[in-house]
Amino acid sequence: MTMLASHFSSLTSKMLSVSTSDHASVVSLNLFVALLCACIVIGHLLEENRWMNESITALLIGLCTGVVILLITRGKNSHLLVFSEDLFFIYLLPPIIFNAGFQVKKKQFFRNFVTIMLFGAIGTLISCTIISLGVIQFVKKLDIGTFDLGDFLAIGAIFAATDSVCTLQVLNQDETPLLYSLVFGEGVVNDATSVVLFNAIQSFDLTHLNHEAAFLFLGNFLYLFFLSTLLGVATGLISAYVIKKLYFGRHSTDREVALMMLMAYLSYMLAELFALSGILTVFFCGIVMSHYTWHNVTESSRITTKHAFATLSFLAETFIFLYVGMDALDIEKWRFVSDSPGTSVAVSSILMGLVMLGRAAFVFPLSFLSNLSKKNQSEKIDIKQQVVIWWAGLMRGAVSMALAYNQFTRSGHTELRGNAIMITSTITVCLFSTVVFGMLTKPLIRYLLPHQKATTSMLSDDNTPKSIHIPLLDGEQHDDSFVEFSGTHQDVPRPDSLRGFLLRPTRTVHHYWRQFDDAFMRPVFGGRGFVPFVPGSPTERSSPDLSKTLRESL
Repeated sequence: MTMLASHFSSLTSKMLSVSTSDHASVVSLNLFVALLCACIVIGHLLEENRWMNESITALLIGLCTGVVILLITRGKNSHLLVFSEDLFFIYLLPPIIFNAGFQVKKKQFFRNFVTIMLFGAIGTLISCTIISLGVIQFVKKLDIGTFDLGDFLAIGAIFAATDSVCTLQVLNQDETPLLYSLVFGEGVVNDATSVVLFNAIQSFDLTHLNHEAAFLFLGNFLYLFFLSTLLGVATGLISAYVIKKLYFGRHSTDREVALMMLMAYLSYMLAELFALSGILTVFFCGIVMSHYTWHNVTESSRITTKHAFATLSFLAETFIFLYVGMDALDIEKWRFVSDSPGTSVAVSSILMGLVMLGRAAFVFPLSFLSNLSKKNQSEKIDIKQQVVIWWAGLMRGAVSMALAYNQFTRSGHTELRGNAIMITSTITVCLFSTVVFGMLTKPLIRYLLPHQKATTSMLSDDNTPKSIHIPLLDGEQHDDSFVEFSGTHQDVPRPDSLRGFLLRPTRTVHHYWRQFDDAFMRPVFGGRGFVPFVPGSPTERSSPDLSKTLRESL
């Protein structure tokens, strides 16, 4: 009887412990959701502020919240949730990158594709090399811990990753289409390249380095890069074909919306399953789905998916910056560097200097090479635009932090002084670059490029679902997705079409792609103007007066 009573008492205490833990989690989640709401409200109130943007607002709110929690817990804790790489890479990053591909102006992106790949892939390798060499040369002398060659190369990959999330909020693709296309495209390719490079460094045997090993490393990198892109394209095409053939919207628009969302997420998870780059995969899946799948669904599903993807991306971005702000004050990591703050400041300063040097080492030379291939002066990147590109890409964020946690912690914790210094230095660089460079980017752009209001009539992308920032019922919106009629596929003449024809020869890569797309791809996978008329299908309202009817209804 006594044993039964003791067993019951032990079971009761465990249940109470679990109940208390669950209650604490519920409280933390409630507070975090309330902070997300506060970030949205305050960000809206500061919308017109020339210094602030939503990422900086979320960071500062996170910092203030961390200070309050530190005071309440008497220096024991500073955040509500424990940072998790899985939370970041599996749940938060996919909607951000997918929406970037889904909303991107494809004409601008692919018109500058070679330059974007130069910056995003070759530039990242140059930056990683310079940062790694600088860390070996300078940080090694500070004697902060025992690091091998793999650690130094990993540091290069960590700090070569720019923050594509933050730069998207700094530039506007309607005001500066060329700059937005280059910085945005480079940011996505850069993140993917950095993650692939980081994973390759971790899985590669660096103890026996020779020419054969170097070529093997490069071949493995290119294999991951191109296979990830191919997987994203294939997943997007499958979703387009399935929705085009089955016409889910005939019975329920919810099904086609759900299928689009699940196929987008499936592309990312398949890449992770096959050890590929999920960032590249989900990005190109977003581009393909916006080009084909989005035009195969009903009008209500188009509106729903456009705003749903943008909203999920916005919430994920806010969540990341809010948490980074709170985690920056984690007392466990700072305790290791409290006895030598000068060393931590020195390491952070060296890393920040190497980030700036590494970026300058490829932005200006590669811009020069890119300009050599451009005959049209308006397509060349002038020195002011190069400075803006260099500056806007100096920000480091959650990707760098997640990679640093992966390299220097175990389950978010570390007991080694050297690892703790690298974590705190990463946090310092991320905070300083995001807040300082982020606040100065808007004034810098206004100073260097005061008259950059772009005309969107010719440069507007006919095939892309526009960003949520464009008013849905605004009669001036530039979404001319309905300009081409079903079956005819004829562009409505634009005022500057003759000027565009004279400036840009028709025999270009884009011209041949459009011919191939119209002849082979769209008839199979659908897309604007190529979905056949079937009663009850997404095109049941198609008629010669479709454009007029839709515009009158809007």
